[in-house]
Amino acid sequence: MKLNEGFLDSMKEAFALFRNNDPAAAAQIVKRAMRGEPTDVAAVYADRHDNTTTTRVADLLQRPHHAHTAQSEPDVQDRGHFSMRRYVNAAGQRNYKVYVPSHYRGDPLPLIVMLHGCTQDADDFAAGTRMNALAETHRFIVAYPTQPQGANASKCWNWFRPADQQRDQGEPSLIAGITRDVMANYNVDPKRVFVAGLSAGGAMAAIVAQAYPDLYAAAGVHSGLPVGCAHDLPSALAAMRGGKGRSRAQKPGRADTHGGQASQCPLIVFHGDADATVHPANANGLVHGFCASEATRARASGASGHARKHTVQHMTSRDGIDAELWIIHGAPHAWAGGSSSGSYTDPSGPNASAEMVRFFLEHPRRH
Repeated sequence: MKLNEGFLDSMKEAFALFRNNDPAAAAQIVKRAMRGEPTDVAAVYADRHDNTTTTRVADLLQRPHHAHTAQSEPDVQDRGHFSMRRYVNAAGQRNYKVYVPSHYRGDPLPLIVMLHGCTQDADDFAAGTRMNALAETHRFIVAYPTQPQGANASKCWNWFRPADQQRDQGEPSLIAGITRDVMANYNVDPKRVFVAGLSAGGAMAAIVAQAYPDLYAAAGVHSGLPVGCAHDLPSALAAMRGGKGRSRAQKPGRADTHGGQASQCPLIVFHGDADATVHPANANGLVHGFCASEATRARASGASGHARKHTVQHMTSRDGIDAELWIIHGAPHAWAGGSSSGSYTDPSGPNASAEMVRFFLEHPRRH
């Protein structure tokens, strides 16, 4: 039997299932691969007529070991399938992990592409954002592209390089390619494909959303920076400090929120006003071109008295595109409402993951 790439991927999935205490499912995948049949976990479980979820492919959403957190952990755990894949195109190659909820049976589901911050990886970002648990509750697929150290010494997405700020080039082409790869392998609703990220990942999420409005219906940016605000490392550092690092040689028509062009897709932005890594002024740059559509609301999140206060602005662009700006008072450079199981999280909230999912599901692509 010829060992093609699909067969090798099936063997990797089988090994992952075996390591995670589901030898029956692993054996089914091997048998299906040998017969040339579909080997995704949903098909395996359907073949077993098993409605129980015995597989925990990666226990990324374990509860913190300390006794008290300011925000309670969701009850739903990641009972679906979390697997590693690789995508290759002319710009290079990137690994990515994809989470498929346990109740997936081939019906069209939304897809959220999550871009981690510097020093993080897919597992860390999944643990910190708890997006896989939300995928179980709200029925969507999650993809986590991974930036290797070979592409950036700190594993940051290179949002500040001109070659990585354009459609069909560099890292945007890799992320879009991964998105399409997931869509080819699973039944994804093409009108409900979204992208989100933290810090450098947030900056790159804004870039790919602007570069591929035909692919992404909405974007979420947490502690990130506006499109086109930098063109090299010095200008990136200036932008992170709150200055304008935009290149004077900016090409006409190039996506640039500093220059007056609002995002072409719905946008939800989170930023802590005590962020000492990426200046909060960048949040305002991201929603440049949007106007407040209703009165600003200041409120405390959740029932806990320890939740951070925050201000939410609902905004609309001239083209009728929605945006939300969440400024979290006293919050550092960290994912709001995240789990301490991951890095760069602020468990005291508000819950950025839940609010992003809510915003995304309210904004399917219009055309």
